[in-house]
Amino acid sequence: MVPGPRTRSAVAPPAPPAQWHRVLTLLADIGLLIGTRAVWTSAAGHRPAVAAVISLCYASILACGVLALVVRRARSLARVDGCVLVTGVTLTLCAWIMLHNGSDEALLTTQAARELAAGHPVYGQPWPWLFGHGVALTPTVTGGYDLTYGYPPLAPLLAVPLLWLGHGGTPATAVSTGALIAGTVALWRMLPAPWRSAATLVCLGFGMLPSYGRLGYPAIVALALLVPVVVRWTRTGVGGRLGTAGWARAACLGLACAAQQLPWFLAPFLLAGIYAVRRGELGGRAAALVVARFAGVAAVGWLLVNANFVMSEPGRWLTGIALPLTQGAVLHGQGVVGVSLYLTDGSDRIDWYSRASLLLFAGLLALFVLFVRRLGPAATVLPWCAFYLATRSQDGYYLLMTPLWLAAAVTAPASSFAGAWQPRPGLWPGPRRRAARIAATVLLLVPAPAAAALAATGTPPLRMRVTAARHLTAATVSRLALQVTNTGDAALSPHFTLTTGQGMDPYWRVVRGPRTLPAHGTARYELRPPAGRFTLPRPGIRIRLRAFTASPQTLSSTDVQEAVRGKAD
Repeated sequence: MVPGPRTRSAVAPPAPPAQWHRVLTLLADIGLLIGTRAVWTSAAGHRPAVAAVISLCYASILACGVLALVVRRARSLARVDGCVLVTGVTLTLCAWIMLHNGSDEALLTTQAARELAAGHPVYGQPWPWLFGHGVALTPTVTGGYDLTYGYPPLAPLLAVPLLWLGHGGTPATAVSTGALIAGTVALWRMLPAPWRSAATLVCLGFGMLPSYGRLGYPAIVALALLVPVVVRWTRTGVGGRLGTAGWARAACLGLACAAQQLPWFLAPFLLAGIYAVRRGELGGRAAALVVARFAGVAAVGWLLVNANFVMSEPGRWLTGIALPLTQGAVLHGQGVVGVSLYLTDGSDRIDWYSRASLLLFAGLLALFVLFVRRLGPAATVLPWCAFYLATRSQDGYYLLMTPLWLAAAVTAPASSFAGAWQPRPGLWPGPRRRAARIAATVLLLVPAPAAAALAATGTPPLRMRVTAARHLTAATVSRLALQVTNTGDAALSPHFTLTTGQGMDPYWRVVRGPRTLPAHGTARYELRPPAGRFTLPRPGIRIRLRAFTASPQTLSSTDVQEAVRGKAD
């Protein structure tokens, strides 16, 4: 017999993974290399076992890089995605083991947890011993510092069971790092399989969010809780029923608002978006009921966390959780305030930065409602734009929530808003309707930059000149004598400091000089550094003498690097 030809199987082989999926996995794998060498270097001299684990992670990164490019099946590439995630989690834990003392935020959160465990009040209690010795202070325009806990109470409550971990901010950093890992795993699981490595990249790659976790930021806890809120958030209330997923989203939103203040700014956009999408599907009454139930569940979750504090210390609790909005912290950040901080000598209209931020937030929210079909996909990005104009415009307000940008981009695309309800101007039909929308956009957005411009173009009210500098050595200053003139129409109470870069150094003590300088008055001041001496930086570094006042909020600055240098007395 002559054997016949072999018959081919009728079952088609599985399709290979898309090339963009391979590239995304590879990018996530590469992103884990950022900052890893510094952790390994630290571990090699102190914790060899941790260094050995990091070395194994290097091997995993290399192997995953090869496999991401050569595996033939989507299922195999999904397993590589899982390996990249496990490697990222391992590296995050290794970095926490090496660096877990935290920042001022971690120290405040841990101290709040200790006070809770001891049955003592948490809010309105200054803890000055936590600061100094390299721990950052938050100066205020009143000449003091923020030494109290100023966040909602969820993070300290979570840190109480971890107080056994040690002194310093270790319990708070464990909470935030654990929350970051949990949020990353949740986002990884909730995203469609080809997009999962993007979660590893955004949450654990780049070195950004893990560093904030090791610093003990309560915002990381809020981020982790917001992940299930944002993923497929446009599906909330489909058919007029919240269902299990909707109830869970609402509860997580309430808990996130009980962890830190940033979710307060996201919540209005989500509620407005849910209403618009559901009204397009169900009508106005049913959509309003969905949003009311969702907001009610979120409010109950928030209240459960805060109930004890509402009952035991209502006034201090309310002041404490509103502190970031009312504390009057000095200018800081990478936003428009840089004009008054670094490009000019200050402004007598600092308050207008805060007003500009509020105007931009309100304008963006109104635009979101008017044009939700176009702006809906950006619901998780728009709230943070307002901080660019704020007096505190540091980049942490943006990058801490970047995983939510990814979650919305993948699971709430533009197609989710195609049938959403949005108001229509009915005054002019046809082409005039477009003109009305443009006019509405201009009217809603122009006030914010106008207010910011008003703040940035203000003039510094104090004219300052260094008349003498006392030196302990050629490189240290122990006293400064100033002549200060108030060019404004209001009496001012200045608080002075010298800075050599970004941020604010501690205030100098006024040894001689009036507490309040009358309008158009001139006085002499003698200042002493807070530590008794001020070390001069190397030549070429800009030294700025700054004076803040609280009422009205003003900033006056002048360069003094030449005036403060000289021979030792």
